[in-house]
Amino acid sequence: MSRLSPSLLLVCSAVAVSCSGGPSNLGWRAHGGDWAHTQYSPLSQIDRGNVSQLKVAWTYRTGDARPDGRSQIQCNPIIVHGVLYGTSPQLKVFALDAATGAARWTFDPFAVGADANALGVNRGVVYWESGDDARIFIAAGQRLYALAAKTGRPVPTFGQSGSVSLKAGLGDRAERLYVLSNTPGTLYEDLIIIGTRVSEGPGESAPGHIRAFDTRTGELRWTFKTIPHPGEPGYDTWPADAYTRIGGANSWTGLTVDESRGLVFVPTGSAAFDFWGGNRHGKNLYANSLLALEAATGRLVWHYQFVRHDLWDRDLPSAPVLVTVTHEGRRVDAVAQTTKSGHVFVFDRETGKSLFPIEERKVPPSDLERESAWPTQPLPLKPPAFSRQAFTEADVTDVSEAARAAVLARLKTVRSGGQFVPPSLEGTVIFPGFDGGAEWGGGAWDQSSGLLYVNANEMPWILSMVKIDSTRESSDFARGRRTYQLNCTACHGVDRNGDPARIFPSLVNLPKRMPREQADTIVAGGKAMMPAFPSLSPQERRELLAFLYNDPPKPASSSGSDPVQPDVPYTHTGYNRFLDPEGFPAVKPPWGTLNAIDLNKGEIAWQVPLGEEPRLVARGRRNTGTENYGGPIVTAGGLIFIGATKDEKFRAIDARDGRVLWETTLPAGGYATPATYAIAGKQYVVIAAGGGKMGTKSGDAYIAFALP
Repeated sequence: MSRLSPSLLLVCSAVAVSCSGGPSNLGWRAHGGDWAHTQYSPLSQIDRGNVSQLKVAWTYRTGDARPDGRSQIQCNPIIVHGVLYGTSPQLKVFALDAATGAARWTFDPFAVGADANALGVNRGVVYWESGDDARIFIAAGQRLYALAAKTGRPVPTFGQSGSVSLKAGLGDRAERLYVLSNTPGTLYEDLIIIGTRVSEGPGESAPGHIRAFDTRTGELRWTFKTIPHPGEPGYDTWPADAYTRIGGANSWTGLTVDESRGLVFVPTGSAAFDFWGGNRHGKNLYANSLLALEAATGRLVWHYQFVRHDLWDRDLPSAPVLVTVTHEGRRVDAVAQTTKSGHVFVFDRETGKSLFPIEERKVPPSDLERESAWPTQPLPLKPPAFSRQAFTEADVTDVSEAARAAVLARLKTVRSGGQFVPPSLEGTVIFPGFDGGAEWGGGAWDQSSGLLYVNANEMPWILSMVKIDSTRESSDFARGRRTYQLNCTACHGVDRNGDPARIFPSLVNLPKRMPREQADTIVAGGKAMMPAFPSLSPQERRELLAFLYNDPPKPASSSGSDPVQPDVPYTHTGYNRFLDPEGFPAVKPPWGTLNAIDLNKGEIAWQVPLGEEPRLVARGRRNTGTENYGGPIVTAGGLIFIGATKDEKFRAIDARDGRVLWETTLPAGGYATPATYAIAGKQYVVIAAGGGKMGTKSGDAYIAFALP
């Protein structure tokens, strides 16, 4: 097999650079740059001295951005043998000549049987080759496709005519539930190992087991159950029947492989329901954990759980990074994991032992019914947090006196006391917020400096719990309201106003905007960012539409209005940023940062604001930072390249101190991790400009930059 290990790939790359006096052909072979997910390139043609001369080399437009602004591109493209592979807003896969941007082929998975409405987002593809057999793997809808890399056609000998179900190995319960895969899997020999995205709301959820498929045949080779079954380690950290009814504990952020040790590192998320766990008492292994699995078999080697019995949606948000550090006078091969709370944990790859001290701290109990919050939670003492850890009156915005007064008044009505204050009916501040701290863009590792570069959000959110109706009323309207509370409030809110910043539309006045039959089709099959709800029966969909279309409630019969005790007694009001009256974050700037963390010393080397708020720049307020999505890459030329920011700019930053050396405005926000590569001795940097987040316009472009 011709696939190289990360270490051997770097050695060969360095040889190519030194022999040619400049970069030879060097690609970006995997999501995150390599299987170690370092987001690093040894290319150095573009450096601190000449980066200001960068120009657009080519632009490729996919042509399928949604005109309503509700599409995105989050893809980190890969470049192999001079060909760039990426995905479009509507999840078409394409291959381009990486030197010119000229299209070679396009594959539309929804033209060959995928569930066409359930799009979601995609963060990249996987390239595998053995001899003359080269394949691209792409997850779309609820299937994993294998495409011939030269033509883009499905490989007929893989699975069923070129695809396998992403529900394979998840059990019968998953067949009627939501299962997708946002982030590409990873490779080990002839296995593609993948995680999934599943529902995390108060309704039913599929389990998030990790699986490995044969790259040639599509055969399911192994499954690791993240919610253990009887007799398996970790089973006693759940109620006895949890494996039959609880979902989540999935890995949606990306996996990392240590090929020399035969290990795959898997970060997992919370168990469902995210914010109430009264039906899943216990620590809940292996939710919110970093798993070291034997890549060939799926056998657990070691694990570490970052949040016990998660009530805050503290998924591990990014792929772990393989690093080698100098620790206590010796070189240690380690794995670094960033968190939404703004921490970096560093573990010995072989043993799982933390390289820095971790303190188990007492945390407050919950006062929600039937809930039992875990009494302690772990926090690392080094490196220090790279995001603020509590939102107090001293942190309230200073953008204006009016903004400060409004935020102070709201802050006094909710709970805010740092990490791990449980969800509540009056509202609990989550800070760092649901989108970090660190997010899915991942960190970039420079072995030569020992620095890990991580971008972070500094946005408080307010989580408010709501009791679900506890009467069994007879009308379709009333039953539909319960169905809405269980399945829809996380995106569209209790009041149905939606969240434009997260591209979730309002459902208010739906009868004037959409025929009922069309809405029924969308609920059943999904559309764009909205998942399908196959778990809802035709009757349940009819009742939901009765609520959404405001059918007059009929009086409940005496036999049909008895109190019920729902399995999950709470929902929540949605994912609500804590904003001032003008729509700026309630906390003092900076609202987004770029951080350089020295993993040898366990210290923050530098921290700078990332991005600017355009409305405040017009008022003379600079360097506020902004929310940011998509990660950095770092090169041997001493540069960090990153888009990510709300101001829709793409920047080159000095890796030594965080100074901006070059920037350009993209046609839409670059909410994706860029890539860099060389063709015929010329270095390129490419980023997807898909926009569509934080209220910004959508786009459809991939733009490559190079020196003149």
